[in-house]
Amino acid sequence: MESEFLSTIALTFKLASITTVILLFIAIPLASFLVFSKMRFKSIIEAIVSMPLVLPPSVLGFYLLIAFTPSSAIGSFLGDHGIHLAFSFNGLVVGSVLFSLPFMVHPIQSALSQVPPSIFEAAYTLGKSKLTTMLRVILPTIRHGVISGIVLAFAHTVGEFGVILMIGGNIPGETRVASIAIYDEVESLNYDVAHQYALTLFVVTFAILLLVYTLNKKSLGAR
Repeated sequence: MESEFLSTIALTFKLASITTVILLFIAIPLASFLVFSKMRFKSIIEAIVSMPLVLPPSVLGFYLLIAFTPSSAIGSFLGDHGIHLAFSFNGLVVGSVLFSLPFMVHPIQSALSQVPPSIFEAAYTLGKSKLTTMLRVILPTIRHGVISGIVLAFAHTVGEFGVILMIGGNIPGETRVASIAIYDEVESLNYDVAHQYALTLFVVTFAILLLVYTLNKKSLGAR
């Protein structure tokens, strides 16, 4: 039982870590686009990004499961290339990235919107490219937003249940993360084991949030 507990916890944080890293590479350019683009239909993209905030997890999980099944066009295409996402860890990663996207994008978007235009103008005047300006000037300036996005996305992925259950089910060592294990143990009336999972998630997420808020407070106070 102890090995199963450790395996489930390790899988949970592995999923959250991979999801967070992928989201970081997606969210920064996407947030930049949403802040600076003057595209006519930008509001449609903003609505799509924000949908997981109000959409029931089971709805997104259901449609992803349908898309990933071998009988669908997407699932058939992926299967022909040796990719199987339904009831697999890779499927959990895809679902988690989509469902946690706004939790990474919104803090970065908010921080970017507060950057004075003069910073960009000064960097361009000094001959810096857009990429160099973003990496060496803007990202250090909005680091509090980036850190907040990282933590929110990580914590949200750790606690996700509906999407994970729909896409991955409850396969030990493959898709059985802590949130699923808690539900499973409660159904089996194993409250002591459920408590171990719940307390571990509570302590770890609280510690992470406390650390981030402390670092952000020091960062803002140093300005």
